Amino acid sequence: MAWPLIKLLPQKTNFKFVRFAAIAAFASFVAVGGTFVSMVTGGFRENPIAVYNAADGSPLDRVGTVLSHGFALGIDFRGGTLMTIQSPNAIDPADIRRALEGLDLGEMVVQQSSCTPVTNPPYCALVSYQSAEATSDVTQRLQAAIPNVQFLSVEGVSAKVSDELFGKGLSALGWAIALMLVYIWFRFEWQFGLGAVVALFHDVILTLGLFSVFRIEFTLVVVAALLTIIGYSMNDTVVVFDRLRENYRKFKKMPRPDVIDLSTNETLSRTMMTSVTVLIAAVALWVFGGEALRGFGIAMTFGVVIGTYSSIYVAAPVTLLWQNRRGESVPKGELSKSPG
Repeated sequence: MAWPLIKLLPQKTNFKFVRFAAIAAFASFVAVGGTFVSMVTGGFRENPIAVYNAADGSPLDRVGTVLSHGFALGIDFRGGTLMTIQSPNAIDPADIRRALEGLDLGEMVVQQSSCTPVTNPPYCALVSYQSAEATSDVTQRLQAAIPNVQFLSVEGVSAKVSDELFGKGLSALGWAIALMLVYIWFRFEWQFGLGAVVALFHDVILTLGLFSVFRIEFTLVVVAALLTIIGYSMNDTVVVFDRLRENYRKFKKMPRPDVIDLSTNETLSRTMMTSVTVLIAAVALWVFGGEALRGFGIAMTFGVVIGTYSSIYVAAPVTLLWQNRRGESVPKGELSKSPG
């Protein structure tokens, strides 16, 4: 068997990507629509609720209500207290919930966790609840319910601070996408910039949809992952666009779908090797990073996959919808027909 295994991969491919662009566009449209439905209904909840109500206050208040119900917001965004506890015996979340019954703690989440750093014995759990008060009552009840329990950390976040963090997180995402648009616009043309931004919105919205549908805890670490995904997706898109621009100049009489297929195939090996390398690191964070990095690992794993897909099936095909630099109109239906 040849080694390294990469030598077994074909050096030149001739996939007809544009042929399936219409199907991919429909699938992306459905997935994005499903994300917005999940944000309104609250994802896979036991009792989905409608949160948009004209009597709920100002439009901004209603948007905040939709976002808060659409995601399982962590302590960073909803305020409250986060405890990390350790015990010499296995910790049953049900025992913790029973011990804390009767206290006015608001929404409470209890989950087993790997101790970071690894300790002996390695039995840890995370206890988070909305109330920033009653910390002493909680510690007393846990000490009575769990023998030899130790409190590794107790962190509190006020509601005001959490609101500021949530607003700044959304602002960071918006500014990142806007500045990427400006960068692509100056480096290429406005059609390319539009394609890149559509791909970025596509990647961010679908990643948010993953967290909304499956109620994965949404924290500041996930916002950091989203910003990383934006950078990764843009880097991948720029590689394809750079080759696309070169080939437009080199093959001036070649149909645009053929140029897109050629450019995508020429950059495919580089795209796939980069994606696989990043995926290995992302999956490692997901599996071995503990609860603190679990959300980051999940977001990065999904984001790398969807970012690679969008570079091929979203960013480049979008440029077919407008006139090219030579002033030629794109024939109606060109997006869905085979380039040959």
